[in-house]
Amino acid sequence: MRRTVKHPDDISDPQDRGRRAPRRPLPRWLPLPLGIGIGLLGGVGYGLTATPQYTATSYVMVVPRQGTDAQTALGFAQAYGRIVTGSAVLAGAQAATHSAAADLKGHVQAATSPDAPMISVTGSSSEAGTAAAVANGVARSLAAVGNRDADSTGVRLLVFAPAAAPAAPSSPSAALSGAVGASAGGLLGALTLLVRPRRQDGAGRPDRAQVPAPAASPPASEPAAPSPESSQASEPAASRPERTAV
Repeated sequence: MRRTVKHPDDISDPQDRGRRAPRRPLPRWLPLPLGIGIGLLGGVGYGLTATPQYTATSYVMVVPRQGTDAQTALGFAQAYGRIVTGSAVLAGAQAATHSAAADLKGHVQAATSPDAPMISVTGSSSEAGTAAAVANGVARSLAAVGNRDADSTGVRLLVFAPAAAPAAPSSPSAALSGAVGASAGGLLGALTLLVRPRRQDGAGRPDRAQVPAPAASPPASEPAAPSPESSQASEPAASRPERTAV
Protein backbone atom coordinates (compact mmCIF):
# COMPACT_ATOMS: atom_id res chain seq x y z
CA MET A 1 0.00 0.00 0.00
CA ARG A 2 1.41 3.33 -1.06
CA ARG A 3 1.54 5.97 1.60
CA THR A 4 1.41 9.64 0.72
CA VAL A 5 3.23 12.11 2.88
CA LYS A 6 1.73 15.61 3.03
CA HIS A 7 4.23 18.36 2.63
CA PRO A 8 4.11 21.00 5.39
CA ASP A 9 3.53 23.73 2.82
CA ASP A 10 0.67 21.84 1.20
CA ILE A 11 -2.45 23.21 2.91
CA SER A 12 -5.60 21.51 1.77
CA ASP A 13 -7.88 22.93 4.46
CA PRO A 14 -9.41 26.24 3.29
CA GLN A 15 -9.59 27.49 6.87
CA ASP A 16 -5.87 26.90 7.44
CA ARG A 17 -5.14 28.51 4.11
CA GLY A 18 -7.12 31.58 5.16
CA ARG A 19 -5.27 31.76 8.46
CA ARG A 20 -1.88 31.74 6.82
CA ALA A 21 -2.82 34.15 4.06
CA PRO A 22 -1.50 37.67 4.81
CA ARG A 23 -4.14 40.24 5.63
CA ARG A 24 -4.45 43.18 3.32
CA PRO A 25 -4.02 46.49 5.16
CA LEU A 26 -6.97 48.85 5.31
CA PRO A 27 -6.79 51.85 2.97
CA ARG A 28 -5.45 55.04 4.49
CA TRP A 29 -8.44 57.10 3.33
CA LEU A 30 -10.93 54.93 5.26
CA PRO A 31 -11.32 57.33 8.28
CA LEU A 32 -12.65 60.10 6.04
CA PRO A 33 -15.79 58.36 4.65
CA LEU A 34 -16.24 56.57 7.97
CA GLY A 35 -16.32 59.87 9.86
CA ILE A 36 -18.72 61.42 7.36
CA GLY A 37 -21.09 58.47 7.63
CA ILE A 38 -21.07 58.38 11.43
CA GLY A 39 -21.57 62.15 11.65
CA LEU A 40 -24.43 62.04 9.15
CA LEU A 41 -26.24 59.29 11.05
CA GLY A 42 -25.72 61.07 14.37
CA GLY A 43 -26.97 64.41 13.04
CA VAL A 44 -30.06 62.93 11.41
CA GLY A 45 -30.83 60.92 14.55
CA TYR A 46 -30.55 64.00 16.72
CA GLY A 47 -32.78 66.03 14.40
CA LEU A 48 -35.47 63.35 14.43
CA THR A 49 -35.46 62.66 18.17
CA ALA A 50 -34.84 66.15 19.63
CA THR A 51 -37.82 68.15 20.86
CA PRO A 52 -38.55 71.13 18.57
CA GLN A 53 -38.08 74.56 20.13
CA TYR A 54 -40.11 77.68 19.34
CA THR A 55 -39.02 81.28 19.90
CA ALA A 56 -41.03 84.51 19.98
CA THR A 57 -39.76 88.07 20.40
CA SER A 58 -41.40 91.13 21.94
CA TYR A 59 -39.97 94.67 21.67
CA VAL A 60 -39.93 97.32 24.40
CA MET A 61 -39.11 100.94 23.55
CA VAL A 62 -37.69 103.54 25.92
CA VAL A 63 -39.37 106.91 25.24
CA PRO A 64 -37.85 110.14 26.64
CA ARG A 65 -40.19 112.40 28.57
CA GLN A 66 -40.32 116.16 28.29
CA GLY A 67 -36.97 117.68 29.09
CA THR A 68 -35.01 114.46 28.38
CA ASP A 69 -32.87 114.04 25.29
CA ALA A 70 -32.67 110.96 23.08
CA GLN A 71 -29.14 110.09 24.21
CA THR A 72 -30.39 109.66 27.78
CA ALA A 73 -33.15 107.34 26.59
CA LEU A 74 -30.56 105.29 24.70
CA GLY A 75 -28.46 104.93 27.83
CA PHE A 76 -31.46 103.79 29.91
CA ALA A 77 -32.35 101.26 27.21
CA GLN A 78 -28.93 99.67 27.64
CA ALA A 79 -29.38 99.63 31.42
CA TYR A 80 -32.88 98.13 31.37
CA GLY A 81 -31.76 95.48 28.90
CA ARG A 82 -29.38 94.10 31.51
CA ILE A 83 -32.08 93.55 34.15
CA VAL A 84 -34.53 91.64 31.95
CA THR A 85 -33.49 88.33 33.53
CA GLY A 86 -33.35 89.83 37.01
CA SER A 87 -35.51 88.60 39.86
CA ALA A 88 -37.66 91.76 39.98
CA VAL A 89 -38.72 91.48 36.33
CA LEU A 90 -39.20 87.69 36.32
CA ALA A 91 -41.22 87.80 39.53
CA GLY A 92 -43.73 90.12 37.87
CA ALA A 93 -44.06 87.76 34.89
CA GLN A 94 -44.87 84.65 36.92
CA ALA A 95 -48.62 85.28 36.94
CA ALA A 96 -48.83 85.87 33.18
CA THR A 97 -46.69 82.89 32.20
CA HIS A 98 -47.80 80.46 34.94
CA SER A 99 -44.16 79.57 35.55
CA ALA A 100 -41.73 80.09 38.39
CA ALA A 101 -39.05 82.76 38.13
CA ALA A 102 -36.30 80.12 38.23
CA ASP A 103 -37.84 78.34 35.23
CA LEU A 104 -38.31 81.57 33.28
CA LYS A 105 -34.66 82.55 33.58
CA GLY A 106 -33.54 79.74 31.30
CA HIS A 107 -36.15 80.56 28.64
CA VAL A 108 -35.69 84.34 28.32
CA GLN A 109 -33.04 86.29 26.43
CA ALA A 110 -32.67 90.04 25.94
CA ALA A 111 -30.77 92.18 23.44
CA THR A 112 -30.34 95.91 22.93
CA SER A 113 -29.44 98.09 19.97
CA PRO A 114 -26.47 100.49 20.09
CA ASP A 115 -28.24 103.13 17.99
CA ALA A 116 -31.93 102.80 19.01
CA PRO A 117 -33.58 102.90 22.48
CA MET A 118 -35.23 99.51 22.01
CA ILE A 119 -35.03 96.22 23.93
CA SER A 120 -35.90 92.84 22.41
CA VAL A 121 -37.21 90.16 24.78
CA THR A 122 -37.16 86.62 23.35
CA GLY A 123 -38.99 83.70 24.94
CA SER A 124 -38.40 80.05 24.05
CA SER A 125 -40.43 76.92 24.73
CA SER A 126 -41.37 73.57 23.25
CA GLU A 127 -44.81 75.04 22.41
CA ALA A 128 -45.41 78.03 20.16
CA GLY A 129 -48.10 79.63 22.34
CA THR A 130 -46.01 79.31 25.50
CA ALA A 131 -43.02 80.98 23.83
CA ALA A 132 -45.15 84.01 22.89
CA ALA A 133 -46.69 84.17 26.37
CA VAL A 134 -43.25 84.15 28.01
CA ALA A 135 -41.95 86.95 25.78
CA ASN A 136 -45.02 89.15 26.30
CA GLY A 137 -45.19 88.51 30.04
CA VAL A 138 -41.55 89.44 30.63
CA ALA A 139 -41.82 92.50 28.35
CA ARG A 140 -44.85 93.85 30.24
CA SER A 141 -43.16 93.19 33.57
CA LEU A 142 -40.05 95.07 32.38
CA ALA A 143 -42.18 98.04 31.33
CA ALA A 144 -43.95 98.06 34.70
CA VAL A 145 -40.67 97.96 36.62
CA GLY A 146 -39.19 100.79 34.55
CA ASN A 147 -42.25 103.04 34.77
CA ARG A 148 -42.18 102.98 38.56
CA ASP A 149 -39.20 105.32 38.50
CA ALA A 150 -40.25 107.33 35.43
CA ASP A 151 -40.32 110.61 37.39
CA SER A 152 -36.69 110.22 38.45
CA THR A 153 -35.30 108.72 35.24
CA GLY A 154 -37.20 110.94 32.80
CA VAL A 155 -38.04 108.03 30.45
CA ARG A 156 -40.99 105.70 29.95
CA LEU A 157 -41.06 102.10 28.75
CA LEU A 158 -43.69 100.98 26.25
CA VAL A 159 -44.35 97.54 24.76
CA PHE A 160 -43.77 98.56 21.15
CA ALA A 161 -44.50 95.23 19.40
CA PRO A 162 -45.95 92.23 21.27
CA ALA A 163 -44.81 88.74 20.33
CA ALA A 164 -46.96 86.41 18.26
CA ALA A 165 -46.99 82.62 18.29
CA PRO A 166 -44.44 81.35 15.73
CA ALA A 167 -45.65 79.13 12.91
CA ALA A 168 -42.48 77.00 12.64
CA PRO A 169 -39.90 75.83 15.16
CA SER A 170 -36.57 77.61 15.38
CA SER A 171 -34.59 74.46 16.16
CA PRO A 172 -32.61 72.94 13.25
CA SER A 173 -34.35 70.38 11.07
CA ALA A 174 -33.19 66.81 10.52
CA ALA A 175 -31.59 67.73 7.18
CA LEU A 176 -29.64 70.61 8.69
CA SER A 177 -28.58 68.50 11.67
CA GLY A 178 -27.41 65.77 9.29
CA ALA A 179 -25.37 68.25 7.25
CA VAL A 180 -23.72 69.63 10.38
CA GLY A 181 -22.97 66.13 11.65
CA ALA A 182 -21.50 65.05 8.31
CA SER A 183 -19.29 68.14 8.22
CA ALA A 184 -18.04 67.52 11.75
CA GLY A 185 -17.40 63.84 11.00
CA GLY A 186 -15.53 64.67 7.81
CA LEU A 187 -13.37 67.16 9.69
CA LEU A 188 -12.50 64.57 12.35
CA GLY A 189 -11.73 62.01 9.64
CA ALA A 190 -9.40 64.44 7.87
CA LEU A 191 -7.61 65.20 11.13
CA THR A 192 -7.20 61.47 11.72
CA LEU A 193 -5.53 61.12 8.33
CA LEU A 194 -3.11 63.91 9.20
CA VAL A 195 -2.03 62.50 12.58
CA ARG A 196 -2.07 58.84 11.54
CA PRO A 197 1.47 57.34 11.39
CA ARG A 198 2.78 56.17 8.06
CA ARG A 199 2.65 52.50 7.17
CA GLN A 200 5.84 50.56 8.02
CA ASP A 201 7.57 47.79 6.16
CA GLY A 202 8.71 44.43 7.53
CA ALA A 203 11.91 45.88 9.04
CA GLY A 204 9.92 48.35 11.13
CA ARG A 205 10.91 51.36 9.06
CA PRO A 206 8.49 53.58 7.17
CA ASP A 207 8.23 52.95 3.47
CA ARG A 208 10.34 55.22 1.36
CA ALA A 209 10.27 55.64 -2.33
CA GLN A 210 13.24 53.99 -4.01
CA VAL A 211 15.13 56.56 -6.04
CA PRO A 212 16.79 54.92 -9.06
CA ALA A 213 20.54 55.36 -9.34
CA PRO A 214 21.76 57.57 -12.17
CA ALA A 215 22.67 55.69 -15.31
CA ALA A 216 26.42 55.28 -15.88
CA SER A 217 27.70 57.28 -18.81
CA PRO A 218 29.47 55.23 -21.52
CA PRO A 219 33.30 55.49 -21.54
CA ALA A 220 34.77 57.92 -23.97
CA SER A 221 35.96 56.12 -27.12
CA GLU A 222 39.68 56.38 -27.86
CA PRO A 223 40.65 57.73 -31.26
CA ALA A 224 41.58 54.99 -33.69
CA ALA A 225 45.24 54.74 -34.67
CA PRO A 226 45.83 55.86 -38.24
CA SER A 227 46.70 53.12 -40.71
CA PRO A 228 49.98 53.22 -42.64
CA GLU A 229 48.18 53.78 -45.91
CA SER A 230 46.28 56.76 -44.61
CA SER A 231 49.47 58.23 -43.11
CA GLN A 232 51.28 57.90 -46.40
CA ALA A 233 48.39 59.48 -48.22
CA SER A 234 48.39 62.39 -45.83
CA GLU A 235 52.13 63.14 -46.27
CA PRO A 236 52.85 66.10 -48.54
CA ALA A 237 54.14 65.49 -51.99
CA ALA A 238 57.45 67.24 -51.31
CA SER A 239 58.45 64.73 -48.67
CA ARG A 240 57.98 61.74 -50.96
CA PRO A 241 61.10 60.49 -52.82
CA GLU A 242 60.99 60.83 -56.58
CA ARG A 243 61.25 57.67 -58.61
CA THR A 244 63.39 57.72 -61.75
CA ALA A 245 62.80 55.48 -64.65
CA VAL A 246 65.64 53.08 -65.50
